[in-house]
Amino acid sequence: MATATHPVRIGLHIQLQHADYDAIRRTVREAEELGVDIVFDYDHFYPLSGDLTGKTFECWTTLAGWAETTDRIAIGPLVTCNAYRNPDLLADMARTVDHISDGRLILGIGSGWAQKDFDEYGYAFGTAGSRLDDLAAALPRIEHRLAVLNPPPVRKIPLLIGGGGEKKTLPMVARHADIWHGIGDLDTLGRKNTLLDEYCAAAGRDPHEIERSAPVSPQLGTTPPQLLDLVFTLFTWTIGGPHYNLSPLRPWLDWRDRHNRA
Repeated sequence: MATATHPVRIGLHIQLQHADYDAIRRTVREAEELGVDIVFDYDHFYPLSGDLTGKTFECWTTLAGWAETTDRIAIGPLVTCNAYRNPDLLADMARTVDHISDGRLILGIGSGWAQKDFDEYGYAFGTAGSRLDDLAAALPRIEHRLAVLNPPPVRKIPLLIGGGGEKKTLPMVARHADIWHGIGDLDTLGRKNTLLDEYCAAAGRDPHEIERSAPVSPQLGTTPPQLLDLVFTLFTWTIGGPHYNLSPLRPWLDWRDRHNRA
């Protein structure tokens, strides 16, 4: 297994549900003031919990607003659904938000899973396998479009791939990703992390290049110190509206600072 070589970062994943936009904007500003490293949103057209017809906002127009609202934090989707936008258009959107933010975008992407979003907005849901195949075909197109856009992105936009599929997703991570976002308990993440190292070796890639990311969750029994032992260094707390409470982040931010100074 690779050893951790990236600094510890703390992320906040804001679900754009059940809240007015003013509350979302205030939360993003508060997160920046607290010292959060990255603020993510989600790419869904309906809430994921509670009233499934409740308030929600679109991912990429929200990110453009955050790019203007903030000055320091990285921003990005956790994760955007490959199926919802033409890959070349998605690359252009990412490039544009990268410029608006002065080079702070992280392009998080996955194959999608929320069938209601697909059905209501007229996208073919297919199967888990077909959606992953579509993602595999889209990634080279995204990379090519980013390479030929005028003007180009401010920097090489970091690509985050979310998911842990052992036959299709992790090989894509090994070939394309700068960040892998895995989900699961400690045993699951440890096993998949080791497998990712093996795919990196097969692809001729240094596994240290890929930053390892995971959610911190009481339900999963995962905390930043536990995950750090598995060489994960990016830890993200998910919150949903209408009331966003950032107090759980404060001790982790203090711990991050102590760790990174050591």
